[in-house]
Order: sequence, then C-alpha cells, then structure tokens
Amino acid sequence: MPASQRRLWLIGGTSESVQLAEAIASVDLPYLVTVTTAAAKSLYPQTPNLQIQVGRLNGKQIEQLCQQQPITAILDASHPYAVEISRIAIATAQRFQIPYLRFERPRVEGDGGDEGGFSNIRVTTTENSETRPYKSVRAGFEQTLSSTAKPNSLNPPLQRNNQPGVITLDSFETLVAGDYLNQQRVLLTVGYKVLSLFQDWQARSTLFARILPGVTSLEAVIAAGFSRDRIIALRPPVPFELEMALWRHWDISLVVTKASGVAGGETTKRQVAAQLGIPLLVIDRPVVTYPQQTSDVAVALEFCQRYL
Repeated sequence: MPASQRRLWLIGGTSESVQLAEAIASVDLPYLVTVTTAAAKSLYPQTPNLQIQVGRLNGKQIEQLCQQQPITAILDASHPYAVEISRIAIATAQRFQIPYLRFERPRVEGDGGDEGGFSNIRVTTTENSETRPYKSVRAGFEQTLSSTAKPNSLNPPLQRNNQPGVITLDSFETLVAGDYLNQQRVLLTVGYKVLSLFQDWQARSTLFARILPGVTSLEAVIAAGFSRDRIIALRPPVPFELEMALWRHWDISLVVTKASGVAGGETTKRQVAAQLGIPLLVIDRPVVTYPQQTSDVAVALEFCQRYL
C-alpha cells in the first residue's frame, strides 16, 4: 500500500490521547482520532494530517472504518474503563492483521505503611485470597473478617494493599453486594453509567454523586434516585482544596472512586482521604488482555512511525 494512503487510528477521549495526538502531529503522520462527544473534538490539534470522527462505534462500524480509511495501525488511548471499544478494536486488529498498541494510563500506587487506624487491604472474589483482620477509624465501618470468610459473604476475602486507608475492590458488583455502604455518607465519583447499581442502597445509606456536567449524566443520576441536593457536576481535575471542602461540606464518611490514575484525580482523592481519615474504596480496572501495551509516549510514537 502506498505510504500516502496509510493512516493511523488513535482511539481518543482521554488527556493522554490529546498528548499523543500532539506528538503524532509533530512528526507529520496522517491519522484519525475517534471521540464520543463533540466537546472532546476541540481538544485536539488542528492539522491537515488529522481527521476527527465523533460518535460511538460498534463492531461493524469499526470494521468499516479500518477498511475504508484504510487503517494500518491502531493506537488505543481510550479510558481504562472503556473496555468495550478496546476489546472490539483488538478483535478487529486480529481479524485484519493490523498492528495494535495499547497506551495504558499509569496506575497510582500508595506509599505503604499503616497509620491512622487503617489497614492496607485489597478485596477480591477469589477462593484463595489471603484474609486479615482490619478496623476502620469510622465507627460505621468497623468490622473484623476472619480467615474463614466466604467469597460470597457480605464482605469478601481481603488481600494486602499498599496504602493506608485504601480498600481496592475488583468490581462494582463486589461493592454493592457487600456491606461497605451500610449507614455511610458516601461520595460516589465513579461516572454516571454505573449509578443505577446503587439504587437499592439509597434507603440504607446517604449517597452523593459527582458527575461530569452534561444532560446525559444528569438524567442518569436523577434516574438512579439521587436528589438534586446530593448531586454536583464538576469536570476533573478537581483541586485538592475543593475536593477537601466538598467532603467536609457533605460530612462524607466513605468515598468510592475508580483506579483512573492521576488524570482522573485518583492521587488527589488518596491525599484528601489520608488528610481527613476517610476510607477510600477504589474499584480496580477491568481486566483486558492487550496484545501489547506501553505507558511511554516515545514508545507509542515509535510504533506509529514504524507502520506509517
């Protein structure tokens, strides 16, 4: 295929994808960026070599895109929790033998230790998980789990984590099936798509939701049973001082977030949780088997140049 017809597909929608788009533009490579909202389009560089397509893509549309452009390499910089687009892109890449590289947002790791009355724990649903007693500084969160606890009990087995006060769960299903939210004042910073899972907890806890400003997210949070005085619409990153003020204003006793990395505000939430002595429940990233991945922009750029 002539070099003039080759085009890279950059799966966008994250701050990392904007950074990658700028790097690709700097070396004059032809590429297509796909985003799901019109608002995201304005974040990318304006260059003759860049095409931007707005809208969600299903499997058939992705196949058509790869054939019509035509796409000779895929750089996936989608959100860590946007697993559907990644899985479809991987399957399409394998079917048409297109090189694929996942650009994975770095994880946030704790600094270890044990202070402030918290234990370092990780919750999974595996039979062989190690269990350890723990006690929270919050009265409503105090409990001890014995080594004989069953994975399907209210609170599944625990494994050591690496930051005081942070509890990592493997899924939202584990969270809502357990007893973690009971009688708590909970701030949910998890996106609007999963808020319906918390409807049954509205009567047993006081739930607050922070969402992105937008009609779709606002409609979803109201449909999930949140009253207007328990909703705040903010676009991240949220500054440390504002994050702390919000938790204090609502007298939050437990915060739920995703393992979304620095760009998703995870570091700030960990810092505020440690400062205020509030437990932080982190929902781990979904498991996706990527053919190859990197968190290095230079490596990603070399990949793009190799196939264009």
